[in-house]
Amino acid sequence: MSAVLQPGQTPGPETARAAAPAAATGFRLVARRFARNRLAVVGLAVVVFFFLFCFVGPLVYRTDQTHTVLTQVNLAPGTAHLLGTDAIGHDELGRLMYGGKVSLLVGLAAGVLATSIGTLWGAAAGYAGGWIDAVMMRVVDAGIAIPALFILLVVSAIWTPGVGGLVIILGLVSWLVPSRLVRAETLTLKSRDYILTLRAIGGSHTRAIGRHILPNSVSTVVVAATFQVADAILLVAYVSYLGLGIQPPATDWGGMLSSGLTAAYAGRWWLIVPPGLAVILVVCAFNAIGDGLRDAFDVRGRG
Repeated sequence: MSAVLQPGQTPGPETARAAAPAAATGFRLVARRFARNRLAVVGLAVVVFFFLFCFVGPLVYRTDQTHTVLTQVNLAPGTAHLLGTDAIGHDELGRLMYGGKVSLLVGLAAGVLATSIGTLWGAAAGYAGGWIDAVMMRVVDAGIAIPALFILLVVSAIWTPGVGGLVIILGLVSWLVPSRLVRAETLTLKSRDYILTLRAIGGSHTRAIGRHILPNSVSTVVVAATFQVADAILLVAYVSYLGLGIQPPATDWGGMLSSGLTAAYAGRWWLIVPPGLAVILVVCAFNAIGDGLRDAFDVRGRG
């Protein structure tokens, strides 16, 4: 039996050790429910494969993606070049790895940045309530009314961003939806007994948000981050396809699609099919993982 804490008594090591198995059990329950979702498991396998393909693959399959080789332009897939070459002699398989590294890095970093901003904004708005909440959420509504792709196109036309700049731009236009999700969760959590007790004994607002509301919103935050990564990868592909994203010699999957579009009409399908399939598979995989995590964290479905 666990000891009952007396007034003024602080939890001892036994209490901390008793809380650890409970957290581990909760994690195992989430992992078990996630593993039962076959589509989510397949999505996780696809994401792991592409990360290994893009980050480990270049160490095994070495190619030169900087210098042009005009004697080997537009070669069809074969033994020398498994996916052929492009219009300036770059190996297409190596370029697919190189472009995927940029797409995955930008998408992951932008998704995390957007979720972090949205989480802090939504938690502050939901916890404050009243006119502060109303003003903060009207800012969110105004931002949602403007398409993110339109903002990206305007900014990219004025300023050509690098990888870091593209991450910041994507993060600043994608945090709106996570903020609404976290705000809704915060409105529910702030009326719980432990939050009311904390406020009654003089606990600060920062402690209430940082130690109680945000940790208890982790399921919403994780699911939102997964979908934000998928959206960021798509946005990167959109902007690069229009020629306003990562500039040569760097590239990403959207830039490869843009470069290979005209060549596809000449029968050089290998310049457009592989990057197109990569974008579709990765985005669908992240969405499947998000659906699986949402179901796994849903306490109403736990048995």
